[in-house]
Amino acid sequence: MSSTIRDTLEEKLARFLQLERDMSDPEVLGDGARMSATAREHGGLAKIATKYREFKRLTDEIKGCKEMAAAAEDIEEREMAEAEIETLRSKREALWEELLSLTVGGEDSHRTRCVMEIRAGTGGDEAALFARDLFEMYRRYAEKRGWKTEIMDASATEMGGFKELTLTLEGEGVFRDLQYESGGHRVQRVPETETQGRVHTSAATVAVMPEPEDVEVELKSDDYRVDKFGASGPGGQHVNKTESAIRLTHHETGIVVQCQDEKSQHKNLAKALRVLKARIYEKKREEEAAKQAQARKGLIGSGDRSQRIRTYNFPQNRLTDHRINLTIYKLDQIMTGDMDSVTDALIEYDRDQLRGDMID
Repeated sequence: MSSTIRDTLEEKLARFLQLERDMSDPEVLGDGARMSATAREHGGLAKIATKYREFKRLTDEIKGCKEMAAAAEDIEEREMAEAEIETLRSKREALWEELLSLTVGGEDSHRTRCVMEIRAGTGGDEAALFARDLFEMYRRYAEKRGWKTEIMDASATEMGGFKELTLTLEGEGVFRDLQYESGGHRVQRVPETETQGRVHTSAATVAVMPEPEDVEVELKSDDYRVDKFGASGPGGQHVNKTESAIRLTHHETGIVVQCQDEKSQHKNLAKALRVLKARIYEKKREEEAAKQAQARKGLIGSGDRSQRIRTYNFPQNRLTDHRINLTIYKLDQIMTGDMDSVTDALIEYDRDQLRGDMID
């Protein structure tokens, strides 16, 4: 990640302009899949690139007015230039706030697709049930936001929980908002299996990764090993009799992905490849972040999935986000997908860290 928001915006604008050139390239135009991916990424960057170009134009105009005021030979001319400077600054400051909203969350904030992995942690069956509850919370939140969700793979327990679950989400602002969910989630409540009413503590982890475009992570068939096996779990006789499940092992990184949610081997392979690309891209992001960790030492977006970021206390109807010392006493509403109060607070905290970085 760049050390300042301006560097990030410059990178986004440069990428946007490169994509514009690519969309006129005969080689790209002749490749349907590549053209589609290029157009999708271009569209995702269009809003922020357009606003940043306008921001730079206003900055240049302010500079010109300052030079005009300094060279003015009479008071009236200087006052007109200074008044214009104030008008331009007001417009630029409003635009800066819009850019902050679009940029907050880092260089991948424009992504409209992401992969989410939820895993049960300590706590046995109760942890698996909590993982299920987190999934339902995110699913309902996605519905309210108009995002599309698709389960890629799931490992269910007999009690209806999930040992682990992988899903994709797609929609405007999806990665910008959901990336703050990466980390350890702790729950304090009376489990369904508890007969004496005692409060137990268990945990789950969530990882949210931007889903890259095909042109960003290229995978050849010899870059990974494909293993086919019989699917397990719900699905009747069909899933147990055919080798429809797919497991991919990426040779270079050792990353392993499997998918058995579909009855079709071809569909499972396509899903597994999407998740594999997201994990490879995420690994590159983490390596880059580690190199530049000193550039941003804030609590938000650290990417440490083992870090305990949040506690869900059901007896007190309380949610606490430990990164920004946020406490909200409406856990029941949040668990039904009303997450805006949490997400907005995290985004605003992140925005505050960037707000002072505007050009004079």
